[in-house]
Order: sequence, then C-alpha cells, then structure tokens
Amino acid sequence: MKSEDTPFEGGPMDGRVLPVLLGITGHPPKTYRIPVPAPDGGPPTVLVYRRVPRGRSGRTGLTRGWKYLHDPTGRAGGRPRWPWSRPAPGPDATPGGKPDDTDG
Repeated sequence: MKSEDTPFEGGPMDGRVLPVLLGITGHPPKTYRIPVPAPDGGPPTVLVYRRVPRGRSGRTGLTRGWKYLHDPTGRAGGRPRWPWSRPAPGPDATPGGKPDDTDG
C-alpha cells in the first residue's frame, strides 16, 4: 500500500509528521482518529484531525498536498450529506413551531 508523510497541526500532535495510508484515489482519509489510552484504565480519549489542503500551486491552482488540523469538537463527520436532507440543529437552535406563535 502507498503512504504519504502528512503533517499534523494543533492539539497534542502539533508539529509531528506521520506516514498515512492513501486510498484508491491517492488521497489520505478526510478524518484521522487517534485513540489515546486513559492513564487510569478507563475508556480511551479519541483525538480527531480533519484533512485540509496544505497549499495551492500558483499556475494551475491544484492542491500541493494535505495536512491534518486538530478538531477539538470531535464530531463525527462521516455521514453523507444528501441535498434533500435537513441540517442537524445546532445546540443554540430554537424549538420547532410556527414563527408567529407566541407564548401566553
């Protein structure tokens, strides 16, 4: 299998370069999860890193490579996003209902 040395930025892995296996398209995975064992023997903590372009070439505008940035939220982003799907409500979203409903 082919691998590529990929830099990590942010979080505990900041500044490290690890060999990451490439997929059939020649790109590393979109998310990289690193399980870190707990010192007291509890469940491991999982560090999540997201793939971003390292830079763009001047003439052609192609991606020069990839790097991973630390995602402190660690949300799962592996679900396909279909055009007819509604986005997941955020934590500060208002409850559903008609916009002109009033309390009282």
